[in-house]
Amino acid sequence: MESYALLIAATLNAGTVLAIAALGLLINEKAGVVNLGAEGLMLCAAIAGFATVVHTGSDVLGFLAGMGAGALLAAIFGALVIYLGTNQYATGLALSLFGVGFSAFVGIGYVQEKLPPRPAFEIPFLADIPWVGPALFKQHPLVYGVVAFVIAFMWFLDKTRTGLVLRSVGESPESAHALGYSVRRIRWQAVIAGGALCGLSGAYISVAYTPLWVEGMVAGKGWIALALTTFATWRPARILLGAYLFGGVTMLQFHLQGLGVQVPSQWLSALPYLATIVVLALISRNPAWIRINMPASLGKPFHPSS
Repeated sequence: MESYALLIAATLNAGTVLAIAALGLLINEKAGVVNLGAEGLMLCAAIAGFATVVHTGSDVLGFLAGMGAGALLAAIFGALVIYLGTNQYATGLALSLFGVGFSAFVGIGYVQEKLPPRPAFEIPFLADIPWVGPALFKQHPLVYGVVAFVIAFMWFLDKTRTGLVLRSVGESPESAHALGYSVRRIRWQAVIAGGALCGLSGAYISVAYTPLWVEGMVAGKGWIALALTTFATWRPARILLGAYLFGGVTMLQFHLQGLGVQVPSQWLSALPYLATIVVLALISRNPAWIRINMPASLGKPFHPSS
């Protein structure tokens, strides 16, 4: 039973990484912008957060540094695709490639660095409950924070004026522009906010999830987060559930190895990516369902006429 409790705890931890990044990408896509640069963005944020904690000893500053790095790169990406009219897909891929190379270059001196001792988090009394405590109540605060953020984000999109404007910009930018809203500015702000969340996810990986720096340590999580937005049909609650699903698949490989299951390690390592392909293949069988839920202007540039 203890091993299953640890599996659940690891699933929640791994899912948090994907959920934070996917929610950031969802903000972008709700505004009509596709950012394929999440992988590189998260890597730059990971080294920024790790280096900050090495020099300051503060996890909070590390998370802020990661968010700042993500927001800065996203702002550059947004300026290129929104104001200069570059292709969203090509620019996103360029950002991803840049982030992979730049983070590797900057991180050379931090490969052997170690962070200060990690604090142990637990909720008093609840953490002492047999089986349930280790599974649910000994998590990093961000694990609980992402659940609260999903609830708040759902309320924001459906109940607030700003959220409705954000959705309208992604659905019909021409109508939003006719009503006097600055479509480009709103999209740019959404891209920056989404980049900050992707940066938080990257910093979480290097500061809390696996507290070290290794070149390429994001290991495809940015691409899985991108796929999650489609898998969840652009709905925050489904993104959270999907993140836990993919996090569970990721952790399952280590659980099976611990149980001595005789499966080649290469197959186990490929499980998250195989699951991504299978899910997307199943979803793509019903393109009408995707069109109904997808923001109508996703990936389409907007050029105001006046």
